[in-house]
Amino acid sequence: MNEEMATIVKNKTWEMVNLPNGKETNGLKWIFKIKYNEDGSVKKYKARLVAKEYSQLPGVDFPEMFAPVARMETI
Repeated sequence: MNEEMATIVKNKTWEMVNLPNGKETNGLKWIFKIKYNEDGSVKKYKARLVAKEYSQLPGVDFPEMFAPVARMETI
């Protein structure tokens, strides 16, 4: 988690601002995943911090949407 937070800060993913009057913050949650080698041993631990999407309103909580794009290797 510390590595993920350090990356978020380093990449300036977020900008800290004061919360406007009458607004509430969106919730966050950590997603944890373990990557394994072919022999079943642990390759690495991954953690992602994500917004709880179900509580956001398009145009209110965010101005644009992100659509993931497939990499050529996966097609």
